[in-house]
Order: sequence, then structure tokens, then C-alpha cells
Amino acid sequence: MRLALFAAALACALGSPAGAQQLTPFKVGVSDAVNTALPLWMAEAGGFYAAQGLNVEVVTMGGGSRGAQELQAGRLDLMRVGLSSVVQANRAGGDLRLIASMSNVIRFVVITAPGVRGAADLKGGVIGVSTFGSESDSTISIALERWGLTRADVIVKEYGGGSRRFAAVKSGEIKATAVNEPTTSQARAEGVNVMLDLAAEQIPWLFSGVVVRRDLAKPDVIVRFLKAVIEGNHLALSNETVAKQVLAKELKLTDAKIVDISYSDFKAQSPPNMEPSIKGAENVIAQIGGTGSRTLGDYIDTGLIDALRRDGFFAAMERKYGNR
Repeated sequence: MRLALFAAALACALGSPAGAQQLTPFKVGVSDAVNTALPLWMAEAGGFYAAQGLNVEVVTMGGGSRGAQELQAGRLDLMRVGLSSVVQANRAGGDLRLIASMSNVIRFVVITAPGVRGAADLKGGVIGVSTFGSESDSTISIALERWGLTRADVIVKEYGGGSRRFAAVKSGEIKATAVNEPTTSQARAEGVNVMLDLAAEQIPWLFSGVVVRRDLAKPDVIVRFLKAVIEGNHLALSNETVAKQVLAKELKLTDAKIVDISYSDFKAQSPPNMEPSIKGAENVIAQIGGTGSRTLGDYIDTGLIDALRRDGFFAAMERKYGNR
């Protein structure tokens, strides 16, 4: 599962930081402002983007599938999004690849509106997802199966980011939605009903991936980005104080308890070197089903991660930060 396109750029990019050269603009999309995006923010806080010669702009897309479409169209250089969106995009004619992972398990819980306590209460009602084909959409499909329902029994609608979906559930505008941290903790704190906690089950899943177009023009820039973000991840895992400060700032959190829970959730789920779970990829493809390709190499590519491991970058990060 490696891109031949990357091979020629690896030796140079893996071995030498960008130094004092002019910073290269690099635009990254995130599906939503959630705790799994912490490595992106920590790379900025630690100065790792600049050290790799990058000027990174992070923009929130309000849904994974929307971000995948923007990436495929060339309006983003990279997207932090789950594999569900990649599978859907590629089956619709796209050519994206997930090259690293910030979370290898499902992190969603399903919350419900006042008065909704069981499957019967959901029938005929609206369930909100960020965008069709996203991880929140896949999670709702899993939840409906658990409850003996199908998508024909409910009305699934796009509602954008987690905060908007949370507000729609609280007001009763929609019957249910899937959310992750910090919205999960905010929902629990306000007494919102959690009807299904998939996060607790640790289901292997490529939930928060680093995704690029396969026809990259500058693979060396992607390598430098990966090095910066992986170091940001190690910094987040090893320096709780700074990581919590960054989480609070980026997620606009003022409740220390919710910051603590969001950080603990991040630390429990984050693979230090951002190595994708093959079992997680298999589970995503199996859940989506359909008639499209089931070949992992059509959706993920571990070539750059493998090269970083061989080059000793992971070992160097583990020595520097003490994470394994």
C-alpha cells in the first residue's frame, strides 16, 4: 500500500529540515474542531511547522465528506478526516489516500433529544449527521443496526459541526446525533441522554485520518508536514499542561473538568506515531458495504509512515519525548 510517486522525494525530505528558507503555504482542512485535531495545533504551538519550512493554515470544514470534496478539488492540500469519507469519495470517482491516523477507534456517542429513550421513539424522526458519508454518518448506521432499525425508519439530515448538532438535539429539533469530545462531556454535564456509547467499546476504525490526493505534486512537503504533526502528537502526549492549554484555547473551553476529560480521551486514543490500523480500515470498508472496491490500497497508503519508521524518525521522537 505505497505510492510510487513518493519514493523519489523521501531521501531528501526525511533527512533535512527546511532551515531558514521561505515558508511554504499549506492548507489543511479538519472535519470539525474536536480533540482529535490536537496534534495539528500542538505542531503550531511547538514551532514544528516553521522548523519544517511550512506555513500551515487549518480550516474547519463542518463535515468530513465536504472536506474530502474540497481536497479532491484541489482547494485543500490535506484533510484530517476519517476513512468513511475517503471510501465514499473514491467510489464516486475520487482518488484520495489516507496516509496516517490520529485515532484508530470510533470516538462517538449517540445523544438523544428529551423524551427519546428507545428505538421506538426514533422512528420517523430526524437524525443529524455532519455530512453524508462522514464518520458521524457511518456511526449512525451502526447505531441503527444495534437498535434493529434501518435508515428507512428515520430521516437522516446533514447538520454540520458537533456544536450545531448538539444544540439541535437539546432543542428537540432533531431526535439524535453522534458527537465526540469535547461535545460528549458537555452533553453529559447538561444531562443530555447518551443512548449509545461506542467510544467505550474501542471499536477499531480509521476515525481521524490524514488524507491527501494520490496525484501529489510535492510529496516532500507532505513528509515535512507529517514530521511536524507527529512531533506535535508526541509533545501533546508528553506535556499535559501545554496540551490542555492548547485544547482550551482552540476548542474555546472554560470548564477545567471538560478540558481534563477531553485531554484524557485524546491521550487514550492517539497512536503516538500516527500509524493507521489495518483492522480499522477493514471495519470501515465492511460497514460501508456496497459494490465498490474492497482493496485497502485503493483507500490507504502506509508508504510514508513506513519510511519514517525505517529512517529512525519514530525512534528519535520516542527518545526525545518518552512515548511508546
